[in-house]
Amino acid sequence: MLLTILTILLPFGALLAGWQFDGKSDSNPDGASLAPGLALDLQGGTQVILKAVTSDGSEITPEAMEEAIGVIRQRVDANGVTEAEIASQGDKQIVVEIPGKVDPATVALISQAAQMKFRPVLTIGNPVPTVQPSASPSASGDGADAAAGDDAAAEDAAAAEPTKEEIAEQEKAIKEATDPSDLTQITPSVQAAYDALDCTDPKNREGGGGDNPNLLLVTCDQTGAAKYILGPVEVDGTDLTSATSGLQPGPNGAVSNVWGVNLDFNADGTTKFRETTTRLTPLEPPRNQFAIVLDGLVVSAPSSNDPITNGQASITGSFTRDTAATLANQLSFGSLPLTFEVEGQNTISATLGSEQLQRGLFAGLIGLALVVVYSLFQYRTLGLLTVLSLVVAGAMTYVVIALLSWGMGYRLSLPGIAGLIVAIGFTADSFIVYFERIRDELRDGRTLRLAVQRGWLRARRTIYAAKAVNLLSAVILYFMTVGGVRGFAFTLGLTTIIDVMVVIWFTHPVMELLAKVPFFRDGHKASGLSADRLDVAPRYRGAGQFSGPRSAVADAPVADAPGPERELVSAQSVSKAPRVAEDGRRMTIAERRAAERKAAAEAAQNEEKH
Repeated sequence: MLLTILTILLPFGALLAGWQFDGKSDSNPDGASLAPGLALDLQGGTQVILKAVTSDGSEITPEAMEEAIGVIRQRVDANGVTEAEIASQGDKQIVVEIPGKVDPATVALISQAAQMKFRPVLTIGNPVPTVQPSASPSASGDGADAAAGDDAAAEDAAAAEPTKEEIAEQEKAIKEATDPSDLTQITPSVQAAYDALDCTDPKNREGGGGDNPNLLLVTCDQTGAAKYILGPVEVDGTDLTSATSGLQPGPNGAVSNVWGVNLDFNADGTTKFRETTTRLTPLEPPRNQFAIVLDGLVVSAPSSNDPITNGQASITGSFTRDTAATLANQLSFGSLPLTFEVEGQNTISATLGSEQLQRGLFAGLIGLALVVVYSLFQYRTLGLLTVLSLVVAGAMTYVVIALLSWGMGYRLSLPGIAGLIVAIGFTADSFIVYFERIRDELRDGRTLRLAVQRGWLRARRTIYAAKAVNLLSAVILYFMTVGGVRGFAFTLGLTTIIDVMVVIWFTHPVMELLAKVPFFRDGHKASGLSADRLDVAPRYRGAGQFSGPRSAVADAPVADAPGPERELVSAQSVSKAPRVAEDGRRMTIAERRAAERKAAAEAAQNEEKH
């Protein structure tokens, strides 16, 4: 019973703790709330219009747009089912509609040019400029992230494109270098751009991509904590097949409390990464580091501790769960074939609004009321256990959805509400199966205590089989569809799991307690378990008392009736049954029971004749 109480109370406690210590507010829109988050069709949200642009001026194909929509959908849904609507508009536009208020970081994420590259680190320095730049041209290899200062001359230098002479100088230095980590590649123009770069200026951390992979790159860390000179690209982001975050294994193979990011490369990337890490590992810091560059900015710059030969690497450091998940998200969805410009951002009202929400909830209440009426009519007082179990299942579902809204950004849509309404009937099915199994056992002549035990063993198999089918259907529907249908499948699968939990940890334990209550144990007419209602044959309880009507004694089996739980005798038969066998010896228990059954049958026949 303690497990039952903990199972019910723990989700409520977690939600209250989250609401107390990480509550939703204007400054914390993703915090915990006592109410589940609502999707676009019920709450409204933000519409972002993106215009696709190719970096090389090539034609935008429908296939490229489809791939871009798929990746953007992954980015939006990376933290859960958000019920976002994403669609193409014309040949070059993608419209993204996201529920609720959207922060600038989310807009930047979905519109971000995913030109991810792995570059060797040549130099790392403090983010502040070390010299005051002049107006003379001086820039990094790509020209997009050039140095910037505090005056107009510095701004001119930051925006300056490298001249042909400077590019030629870089290309010559790179060609003459022994490897991509050779410091001789740093030309005077690159060094000047690095010295003048001010990464504390937010303008220099906007990124923009388009950096030339064959030249050096002078750029900032995304947070503005450092600035870098990076060598030519050695591994492209397209060589990365997956990136996931999680707790890393310790020296003994057990899971530690260190968060990290796990990388998997394809065959080409495995070869390149093996060559890169083999060369970097013996070098001195910071040249033993490789920088992960996304959109022209350094996302992370881990050190190479050992050569990675199998294409599977892990990045560890001062990660938290959120920062590791953010980095994994950037790496996983960092290969868009197109870059995007934000053409417009508008606030949109709910497409269905509160009226449709009220209608959905009203339909759910009607369904619930019908289930309650049926349960009370069919099971009398026992039907109250069905109602109470539905209340517990509904409360747990509400709390779990609220927790998911806080933890993974889940939002409840109208199709999701439809899934909850359908789940009322599915959940009631479990209780009906259980109660009917109990009544079957009572019809066979067992006491309520044994009927509950045996009925549960039989009902449990049926419930598991039925719920496995429901859950499998929900899982298939979730992964085969998008948008609102996924919301329906999600709530259907969630309620199926909660249904099984409630019937195991609440309905069955409570039923075991009720079996000890005289009102139910003795089969009161209002209990729903009375002998008259179930057509149960009477069972002699001693002292001239019966558990059922006398008229049923005549129909009771005599020779082949099973053990003491199914003995059907009358008061007269007990007094008239012989105690001693014909040979004078005392009867065994089995012989005496057979004689009592025979006497009961004879007594019933005599009653019918008279």
